[in-house]
Amino acid sequence: MTLGITFSGGPTALLELGGVRLLTDPTFDAPGDHPVGSRVLVKTEDSALTEDAVGVVDAVLLSHDQHPDNLDDGGRGYLASVPLTLVTPSGAERLGGTARGLKPWEETRVGPLTVTAVPALHGPEGAEQLTGEVTGFVLSGDGLPTVYVSGDNASVDLVREIASRFSIDVAVLFAGAARTVLFDGAPLTLTSANAVEAAKVLGAAKVVPLHFRGWQHFSEGPDVLREEFEAAGLADRLVLLEPGERAEV
Repeated sequence: MTLGITFSGGPTALLELGGVRLLTDPTFDAPGDHPVGSRVLVKTEDSALTEDAVGVVDAVLLSHDQHPDNLDDGGRGYLASVPLTLVTPSGAERLGGTARGLKPWEETRVGPLTVTAVPALHGPEGAEQLTGEVTGFVLSGDGLPTVYVSGDNASVDLVREIASRFSIDVAVLFAGAARTVLFDGAPLTLTSANAVEAAKVLGAAKVVPLHFRGWQHFSEGPDVLREEFEAAGLADRLVLLEPGERAEV
């Protein structure tokens, strides 16, 4: 059995594993400005998948709800049609509906899959005060590859903690080295170099980056990811998808 993954753009991808269909951080809005308090995040590319193209899913894996590059207006509307949205506990309180909050290391079942929430840090040490609560996920099941979906995590130390508990076959890493005025421009997600380090720590056979294109605040795109993995001798592990492209890994 393999993981089927279709990249829509930004952090959004359709995952198909063990007969279960999961969507990560749904974003469907057209390119344009998305205010976040006094800041503005700018979407630069259309999403390849529409809500209709995605179709019915068993659950949404939502790293966090508080930023429009992870959940925009179209994505919020889409959640109303979803039977289950897995997110942080604070996110579930804000979203209501079918949202269920998972604390770090808490598990739930979605069909044959066990979904485990894992810790994530959206920026440098202490970032929670400004960027808020964020989660990643590990997907596992009998006869299936174990898949790590990082969410907006910038901490390789947390990846080490996850690797100490799980043997990961496929790592879906939110990369792009997202930077804003927060924390003097420190990366809020994995840099390309840290994505390489995460791949080494996890020992994953395949690495599928998300969240590296489609928004102006992503400071490292596909070329940098490719260069870093090639320089580390890990080019054979990298599965770098174009928007709308599907792969089996």
